Amino acid sequence: MELLSVNVGRARPVEYTDAPSGTSGIDKRPVAGPVRVEAPGAFGVAGGGVAGDSVCDLRFHGGDDRAAYAFAREDLDRWEKELGRPLSNGSFGENLTTRGLDVNGALIGERWRIGPDLVLEVTGGRIPCRTFGGFVEEKGWVRRFTESDAGPGALLRVIEPGEIRAGDAVSVVHRPDHDITVALLHRAATTERSLLPRTLVAAEWMESQLRELARTYAAKYGA
Repeated sequence: MELLSVNVGRARPVEYTDAPSGTSGIDKRPVAGPVRVEAPGAFGVAGGGVAGDSVCDLRFHGGDDRAAYAFAREDLDRWEKELGRPLSNGSFGENLTTRGLDVNGALIGERWRIGPDLVLEVTGGRIPCRTFGGFVEEKGWVRRFTESDAGPGALLRVIEPGEIRAGDAVSVVHRPDHDITVALLHRAATTERSLLPRTLVAAEWMESQLRELARTYAAKYGA
C-alpha cells in the first residue's frame, strides 16, 4: 500500500461553484517534495489540513473532521474506462491518491500511517456537490457518482501531524470494533437513509455533519 501522489489546488474563479467567494480549489495537481499535513481547526472556520491546498467554501469543506480527502488510483482507473478519458492523480479533487489501499472498505475510525510520522483517521465519505459536477463536466455527474458502486473516497482527520511525499508507504495501524465502512456510511447518507441508525455505532469517529444527520434521522424515525 502506497501514496502515489499528494495533490493540492489553488483558489481560482470558476462558474460552477456556489461558494460566496466564487472560487474553488478543486483542481488539484500532484506536488513534489514533502508536504506538511496537520489538523486545521474548527469546521466552518479552518480550511484543509494539507499545506498549500486551498479550501474555498468553509460551509461544506475543511475543518478537523475533513482535513484531507483520499481516493484510490484503482477507482480512478475504473472511472477512466467508464468515462473514456484519462484521469490524472487529483482529478477528483483528492489530496491523496493511493494504491493498494481499500479506501472505500475502510472502517469509520480506521487509522492509517503514511510515511514515518503522519497518522490519519477515517471519518466518512465524500458527498458530491455542484462544484464537483461542474469540474468533471459530465452530465448528471452528482447523481452518477453518488449511485456508483465505485465508492466515494475517504474523508480524514489528523491524529498525528507529519510530512508526506509521493512513494510513502501506507499501513493500517488501527481498526475499530464495528462494521461501518466508508461505502456503507455513504449509502446511508445518500441512497439508503434507513441504514442511518445502524451507522451510529461509529458515531464517535464520524465527521460531524454525517453524525448529526444519522442522529437526527434516528431520533425522528427510530432504529
